[in-house]
This record gives sequence, C-alpha cells and structure tokens, in this order.
Amino acid sequence: MKKTKLFLLNATFISSYFGFSQDTLSISKSELLQKVSEKNLQIKIAEKTYQSAKSDYQQSNALFLPNINVSHTGIVTTNPLMAFGSKLNQEILTASDFNPALLNDPVKTQNFATKFEIQQPLINIDGIYGRQAAKSKMEAYQLQTDRTKEYLELEVSKSYMQLQLAYRAVKVLEKANATGKANLKLVQNYFQQGLLQKTDLLNVQVRVNEITNQLQYAKSNIQNASDYLAFLLNEETKGKTYKPSEELETAISVETIAVSLSENRKDIQAMNKSTTAYQKMYMSSKMNFLPRLNAFGSYELYDKNFLGTSAKGYLVGAQLSWNVFDGYKSIGKMNKAKADFQKSEVETEQYKKQSQLELNKTNRQLIDAENKANLSQLAFEQAQEGYRIRQNRFTQGLEKTTDLLQSETQMIQKELEHLQAVFEYNFTKNYLQFLTK
Repeated sequence: MKKTKLFLLNATFISSYFGFSQDTLSISKSELLQKVSEKNLQIKIAEKTYQSAKSDYQQSNALFLPNINVSHTGIVTTNPLMAFGSKLNQEILTASDFNPALLNDPVKTQNFATKFEIQQPLINIDGIYGRQAAKSKMEAYQLQTDRTKEYLELEVSKSYMQLQLAYRAVKVLEKANATGKANLKLVQNYFQQGLLQKTDLLNVQVRVNEITNQLQYAKSNIQNASDYLAFLLNEETKGKTYKPSEELETAISVETIAVSLSENRKDIQAMNKSTTAYQKMYMSSKMNFLPRLNAFGSYELYDKNFLGTSAKGYLVGAQLSWNVFDGYKSIGKMNKAKADFQKSEVETEQYKKQSQLELNKTNRQLIDAENKANLSQLAFEQAQEGYRIRQNRFTQGLEKTTDLLQSETQMIQKELEHLQAVFEYNFTKNYLQFLTK
C-alpha cells in the first residue's frame, strides 16, 4: 500500500513537472501570423522608428510655411535712448520731452508692447535638398518596417514548425516507451522461465530508462518552443502551453523557386533609399554656399492694456543673406556628407552581393535538404522493417536481446532524424522564399 501511494505521488510530481497541469491552448499558424503583426515588440519598435523619421520629415515643412510669434512685453526704464524711443512708439511724445535735461536724464518711463512677428522663407536651396533627404530617410524606415514584418512571419513559421516537431517527437518517444515496456515485460517473463540471463533483463531496463529520459527532454522542448512563441506574440507564458492545431508533415512537398535576387525586395529598396538620403544631404551641404532669401514682417501694438491700439505700427522687409566664409565649417560639413554618401553606396553594393551569396547558399541547402529528407525516409522505412523482423525472430528465440535493442534504438533514431530532415527542408524552403521576395 505504501508503495502504491509513493508511486501516485511520483506520478503527480512528474505530471506537474512536464506541464500537464498547465493550460494547453490550441493555435493555428494563421492565428499566430495575425497576432504577431499586432503585438510583436520588434514590429512596434520598427513602427516607432518610422514615426520618428516621419516627424523629422514633417519638420521640413518649415521650409515653406511661415514662422509666427506673438509676444507681450512690459518694461520700465530710465535709459535715455530707451525712454525716448518708448514714448515715441506710444505716440505720447510732447515738445517738453525735447528738453536736453529730460533727454539726458529722463524720468522713469513705462512701456507695454504686443508684437506679432512673421518670418517667411522664400528661396533656400539647401533646405529643399534637406527636405528630400528627410523624405528618403522616412521611406527607408517604412521599407525596413515592412521587411521586419516579413522576417517575423518567417520566424513565426519556423517557431510553429519547431513546436510541431517537439510534439511529434514526444509522440514518437511515447510510442517507443510503450514498446520498450512491452519488451521489458516479455523479457521478464523469459527471465523468470530461465530462458534469458540477468544481463539481458538489465539491458532492456537500461533501454527503457533511456527512452524515459529522452521523453523528459522532449517534453521540455515543447515548453521551450511554446515560451518562444509567447515571446514573439508578447504574451505571458506562465501557466500556458501552446499546441499546434496542425501536425507536422511527415513528407516534403517539392517546389521550384526562382533564385534570382530581386531589386524590389524591401530591405534592398530600403538600402537604396538610404543611399538617396545621403546623396541629398551631400547636395544640401553643397547648396549651403548659395545665398538665401527670406521675408519678414511685424505688427506692434503699444498700450498699457493687452491688445490695446492706442499706438501701432508695422514693419515689412526681405533679407538676402550669404554666408561667404564660416571658418571652413561648411566645407568640412560638405566633405563629411560626401564621404557618408560614398560609404553608403559601397555598403549598399556590399549588401546586395552578400544577399546574392546567401541566396545561392540557401538554394544549395534546399537541394541538400531535399536529398536528406528522401534518404532519411528510406532509412526509417528500412529500420522499421528491420525491427519488425528482429522482434518476430526474438519472440521465437532466434535473436539476441542486444540485437533487438539495437534495432529498436536505430528505428527510433531514424524516425526522429526523418522528422528533423522534413523540418529542415520546410524551413529552408520558407527561408529561400523570404530571400527572393
């Protein structure tokens, strides 16, 4: 009775350890793709980066729109020049104010002024190129965001297949565990009848323990794969385990994929846009040597009351400015922008060549993965048939226990290898599609 209670306690602990007490949530690949596009943190970071670049571009609207300021100022002064000017602005100047004594030593004078100022850019060639650079930068980040979403789709697909593989491995090992226990029972009967030696029984017991240990690791892999999926979805993992609604395919579906590098790929377009942005910044630094034309104006109200109109006046004008020499600052800025532009051109060219290299490599890997999947399937079928023959011969007393165990181990190993080969082929195919779109 005590042994029975102890066994039940151990079973309860193992069940809790492997996560059977957790909530198992069935989820499909389409649900994952929808959730990851809405909740993934990496996508949110990319979107915020794009919004930051968009805000930079919006700032360039100042190149065309006016800058308007309103101020209300109150002063008290005994400064001769300020006192005379304040009275003049307020239109309260009298003949007595021209007394030299008052001009040189005026009494305390107050002044309240409301001022409306407007500055309107007219011709700023460097600003136009700067605005174009900001737009190209914004478009580059938008393309990078789109590429990040495509990458996360690939990562979700891979993680989902890893979860499928983990569940399938558990199923294989559970079946192997049941087979091992059946063989153990058979060997125990033979041992009790004196048909087998103690070493044969021990070998079978060791093998059953090995499968139990493998099963433990396989169930841990389920939780690991589930936790990573929850991370991609930005969801809490405590108390839950995902289970794929579709099982892992046990055969590959061969497709022909064009292996040419597309210039329309989002990341390549982003690199081109980035190079364009650097080019525009270089042009902007060159145009910095040209003069600028800006208009300005102001409307002033002088009254002790806010917006009072006892005295008022306006000023309108235009300014043509030309920074002839600023101590080599503009020249250094232009040279830096030129170097950044040339560097960006080289980086873009390098990225394209690396992408083509990766594409060629992945295409060869797909061919190898197809060959591996086909051979592993054949090897599993052969190992399966070999085990069946040895098992029949063992029950007839024509095979050794060690040969049966070796055949069983080989069959399980070949089945797991075949499942891994199918996973590798399907992921490599998805990765190749990702590189070519």
